[in-house]
Amino acid sequence: MEAPWGWLVVGVLAMSLASTVTQNVCRAPDGRDGAAGPPGRPGRPGLKGEQGEPGAAGIRTGIRGLKGDQGDPGPPGNPGKMGFPGPSGLLGPPGSPGSKGSKGSPGNINDQHRPAFSAIRRNPPTGGNVVIFDMVITNEENRYHSHSGRFECAVPGYYYFTFQVVSKWDICLSIMSSRRGQFPRSLGFCDANSKGNFQVVSGGTVLQLQQGDQVWIEKDPAKGRIYQGSEADSVFSGFLIFPST
Repeated sequence: MEAPWGWLVVGVLAMSLASTVTQNVCRAPDGRDGAAGPPGRPGRPGLKGEQGEPGAAGIRTGIRGLKGDQGDPGPPGNPGKMGFPGPSGLLGPPGSPGSKGSKGSPGNINDQHRPAFSAIRRNPPTGGNVVIFDMVITNEENRYHSHSGRFECAVPGYYYFTFQVVSKWDICLSIMSSRRGQFPRSLGFCDANSKGNFQVVSGGTVLQLQQGDQVWIEKDPAKGRIYQGSEADSVFSGFLIFPST
């Protein structure tokens, strides 16, 4: 029983040895490296890298580089100051006539303005060159002020003013009118009297007045003596002829 197992082991070893010797004797040498294959397809783009450290300042060479591309527009600035107005343009063509309006109601003469006054001198204050007619005879709408001797216009229009002043001496008087922001206008009247008799110097005019204008009588300081007594009166009058349209 021992002899068969021993030969079996010897036989297996002999076969293994023979196979090893046969493989070592029959193996060919390694071949050369083959040629490089064609380039592969480009890979996917990689992720954006981190921002690098700022580089050192370059050396100025004095050579001006090419102009770069135009940058993005910045935010709008603050509005500038308003400029001077330009010249006026030409007048446009006239428009077409409008439709006819409705008929107005009939006017009433009692609704119209009727400023009128007349005043004489009785006990006027002394001093100053304005001739004061202190006693009012008529003062429709109360536009004459007896304390100042002035008529003040409230209704724009055309007015008539007149005066008659009694004197025994040489005398020069003026009808004065004033407008706001302007120098007073004057219209003078003079009379010479060498005999000392009663005589009258008179004057009158038509004036176009605006609201707030004033009218009064003024004397010349060197020739302005007015008679003051019961024998004769000096008078100053005025009234609206027609209002301005």
